[in-house]
Amino acid sequence: MPKVKVHRTSPSLDMTPMVDLAFLLVTFFMLISKFAPEEVLVVDTPSSVSEIKLPDSDVITISVGKEGRVFYNVDGTNTRRKLIEKMGEKYGIAFTNEEKELFSRSASFGVPIASLKSFLNMTPEEQKRVNQPGIPTDSLRNELGDWIMQTRYSNPKAIVAVKGDGSSDYPAVGRVIEILQEKKINRFNLVTDMETRPTL
Repeated sequence: MPKVKVHRTSPSLDMTPMVDLAFLLVTFFMLISKFAPEEVLVVDTPSSVSEIKLPDSDVITISVGKEGRVFYNVDGTNTRRKLIEKMGEKYGIAFTNEEKELFSRSASFGVPIASLKSFLNMTPEEQKRVNQPGIPTDSLRNELGDWIMQTRYSNPKAIVAVKGDGSSDYPAVGRVIEILQEKKINRFNLVTDMETRPTL
């Protein structure tokens, strides 16, 4: 009796579902990603073993550069829009709707309120090139205190985070902490880089 030959077929693997899944994941991450705006002031924060993370929203960030310049940032377009309106009322500066919109989408800034209008009317490239002197913190023109308080009025849930450069002078960071205490804000966060906890 002749031997029956079994026809062999090579196994095939359908890759279509895997490719579909990969594209779905890529699309999902592209849609939920939120790109951080480019920071003008580069701050090299000191390290610590603290593992407490800042929340993703409702954060006021006060950055202190190594030259002692103070920059200010708060997230949330609605909060920023209310903030510039309140600061405009306080200092008697009429910001246009276009300037309010630009401010609500901008990153951190370090200019006195009197220069903010002209700063907002610069192109993004000009804003990067201009040397921002920092927000005044002296006792005669304590604009930083006003920015903090008006932000708290605009968004009472906002918490304060101080991001000081590791090589900045203590008086600059100390003055920021002093202003926070003057405004009765005794709970705030110090932003640091993560350091490996020492082992025993």
